[in-house]
Amino acid sequence: MDILELSIKLVIGFLLLFFLIRVLGNKLIDQITPFHFISAVVLSELLGNAVYDETVPVIYIVYTIIIWGSLLFIFEYFAQKSLLFRHFFEGQPIMVIRNGQIDFEQLKKARMNLNQLQSLLRQSEVFSIREVAFAFIESSGSISILKKSQYQKTTLEDFNMPPHPVYLPITLIKDGELIEENLNEINKDREWLNDHLRTNGMRRVEDVMLAEWLENDGLLVIPHYAHQ
Repeated sequence: MDILELSIKLVIGFLLLFFLIRVLGNKLIDQITPFHFISAVVLSELLGNAVYDETVPVIYIVYTIIIWGSLLFIFEYFAQKSLLFRHFFEGQPIMVIRNGQIDFEQLKKARMNLNQLQSLLRQSEVFSIREVAFAFIESSGSISILKKSQYQKTTLEDFNMPPHPVYLPITLIKDGELIEENLNEINKDREWLNDHLRTNGMRRVEDVMLAEWLENDGLLVIPHYAHQ
């Protein structure tokens, strides 16, 4: 392979990869899910092998990146449009600590053991499980933590005040779709929800981008962009 051919391949590969990242956003860089991580690795292997293989013409590089990028774009499109597809494609967070208690069934579902959980907690500057009210393992493998009130940064103990309950925000509507199990979890029905939506100027569930219930703060309703 001569210098000119290699230079042409590198320039074309760079431009196509730059365009692909601009179209798909930063997910390939952030690698927020295992799929995005694998996609980034496969894409780099495809491009690297095509550039330095003398038997691979330039048109193959263009074809490879266009096909792979198109598949990624299609999956991202459907993940944005469909909540069900998004859950299947990106996964859902797993609650491994609920009300200060470790849920070992959910921990097993996340394919983690207690040592791994403690390691993730320490990486989040939490050195005792007793500090945690709720903890989720995200689809990216990271952990999200809601501490008990007495262990939060500005603690009630500093003011000699008794601890108060910690409530977990419950998402009732996401992207115009009602999450029935969450509505049942807070012991509410559709009529109650519709009353609150009308109070916030919403007539239908489809008009809502996000509705979140917090026990001590009520219902937060964010309208869908198309409704604004």
